Amino acid sequence: MYIAEVDRGFGEDEWREFVTSQGFGHLVAAGRGREVPVVVPTQFVLDGDEAILHLVGKNPILEAIEEQPRVLMSVAGDWAFIPSSWKAIDEEDPLLGIPTTYYAAVQLEGRATTVSDPGAVAAVLRRQLAALQPGLEVADPLTAHEAQLHTIRAIRIVIEEVRAKFKYGGNVDIEHREAIIAGLERRGRPGDLAAARQTRRRIDASGP
Repeated sequence: MYIAEVDRGFGEDEWREFVTSQGFGHLVAAGRGREVPVVVPTQFVLDGDEAILHLVGKNPILEAIEEQPRVLMSVAGDWAFIPSSWKAIDEEDPLLGIPTTYYAAVQLEGRATTVSDPGAVAAVLRRQLAALQPGLEVADPLTAHEAQLHTIRAIRIVIEEVRAKFKYGGNVDIEHREAIIAGLERRGRPGDLAAARQTRRRIDASGP
């Protein structure tokens, strides 16, 4: 992933907040000798320096991980298309505006471990449930669903490298970004409002 200097993340807190807010990504495993990698859309939870998740035991990515445990979790979101006319302010010609897309993207790279022991799988499920539905009491997976635990696998990914990109107009001045925020808020779709919040946050964090 190419990251221009103006789009680089401000630090660990920023990318962790974004990844946690999304909670969904694409797990990529290259395996060995494959023409294309295996890509699986999946929910996951950040747990300290690990990303944890579970998949059905028949998922083909498990074989690819066994071949080569180095994997990538790709997360992208809070995106919105910016029309060309929004890039022009004051006396600038809107016909000369250059359209773009605002978005955030984080790639977590690390080594994956596949877990099949029912007790260890249950531990991952408990951690996921605690993060995804906090305060909601549920039966313990190991006692209530032991038979099903044999059909799924938990995956723990020790995060070793993080690439974070927040493409929200860092290449233009605040006045142009303010105009884009106004356009996003007028259009008002969920992705627009998320992109507007990200743009505002990046302005506030970076200053004039």
